[in-house]
Amino acid sequence: MERRVRPGLMVAVLCFAGAVSSYSQSVILLPIVGRLDEYLDTSADNAAWVITATLLVAAVALPTGGRLADLFGKRRVILVALGSLLLGSVIAALSDSLAPLIVGRALQGATLVVIPVGVSLLRDLLPPERVPGAIATMGAALGLGGAVGLPPAAWIPQQFDWHMLFWVSSVLAALALLAVHTQIPESARRSPGTVDVVGIIGLTIGLVCLLLVISKGRVWGWGDPETIVTGVVGAVTLIAWAAYELRRASPLVNLRLAARPTVLVTNLVSVLIGFTLLGMLLVSPWLMQVEMDQTVLSAGLWVAPAGFAMLVMSPVSARLVTAFGARSTLRGGTAVMGLGYLFVIVWMDSPWQVMVGVTITFAGLGVAYAAMVGLIMASVPLGETAAANGLNSLMRSIGTSTASAVIIAVLAASTVTLTTDGGMRTVPSRSAFELVYVIGAIAAVVGVALITAIPRVSSASADPSEESSPTPTSGSRR
Repeated sequence: MERRVRPGLMVAVLCFAGAVSSYSQSVILLPIVGRLDEYLDTSADNAAWVITATLLVAAVALPTGGRLADLFGKRRVILVALGSLLLGSVIAALSDSLAPLIVGRALQGATLVVIPVGVSLLRDLLPPERVPGAIATMGAALGLGGAVGLPPAAWIPQQFDWHMLFWVSSVLAALALLAVHTQIPESARRSPGTVDVVGIIGLTIGLVCLLLVISKGRVWGWGDPETIVTGVVGAVTLIAWAAYELRRASPLVNLRLAARPTVLVTNLVSVLIGFTLLGMLLVSPWLMQVEMDQTVLSAGLWVAPAGFAMLVMSPVSARLVTAFGARSTLRGGTAVMGLGYLFVIVWMDSPWQVMVGVTITFAGLGVAYAAMVGLIMASVPLGETAAANGLNSLMRSIGTSTASAVIIAVLAASTVTLTTDGGMRTVPSRSAFELVYVIGAIAAVVGVALITAIPRVSSASADPSEESSPTPTSGSRR
């Protein structure tokens, strides 16, 4: 059945789906993460698997879902991802013990593929002149789901049982699923090839081992045999996987394409952008609670304007890309993210000052995101945009995972003991928070330096016939 393309509605629906995905991934558990062991009657180390499970599934889903979207249809993959989010949310909402909650959160992890595949779907369906603005708006979904989602995520467990967080996520997932199913057409563009099952298995083993080392190394001990063996297994598996992929006619990840200078450097910059994004989002509410006596809810409200700043900067980003090019826009946006960190380093004595710093950082992200995705999509064949965007999102996810591990290690290394009405409490010191902001600023500076190595992209780079010609299918179907 043919479906009429309505650009504005399509962008709105996919942005909503992306925001729901971002909310479910990044902030839904932040307000209660410190009490999961109490809620689930387990140890803190065991409760941490609720977070780790989502991270591991998301890491595998990003490149795999991107490739499947190129092969079988982008709308179809988005629907499957939202269905996984809905099922996972319901399982989590019904759980009262560790195992089912881990299963629910693992299923939720697959939904991270919605934004990169959604961007690729918009490129297929929209008129070329509307693509930059649509990509920028999709990028704003990251901020809306993260920063704007934090206050309600903090308020819900104060007023209701913690399970209500997941019931709300279930409703949002159902609405997003219905909206995509009824309002978004399928792209007729397909990439030739087959499913690389061995590649999926190899990448899964390698990424899981790598991310386990990043997320669990501090708990296990960096020199512990368990950490070392896991890291070695991950490294060896990824090397063998890369050798296998290079011999495949239809690989899961086109490594030759990923090695192109523009794609390679942009993906490295994506790691640093992911690091700076999560660093600011994770540590700033924590700082306000420790240093400024803010509740989880009030700290979330102070952070919320950052999400709207990212939304406001989205159309600006599209105009900057048109006027100055994606490379210069990415460099400017990344520099602005660093300025947000510098602002908080100098002024971090009151919540409004932290809010300004967070807002500057998210405004910079709003500018950088569209440019970053634009560089990737201008450098790969049209039939491989979803896979390329999935890989770029994976690199950003590795950056956020690394940021989480670094931040926790830094804050745990320098603490002070406070006397409160509830007794003695150990919290990170002010100098520890300052060091985290310094590290974030350095990451942004390194990102700006790397961007200078990105070659200027010509229009020829985006030739859809290059290396991989898409295989059209029959008309758009429901």
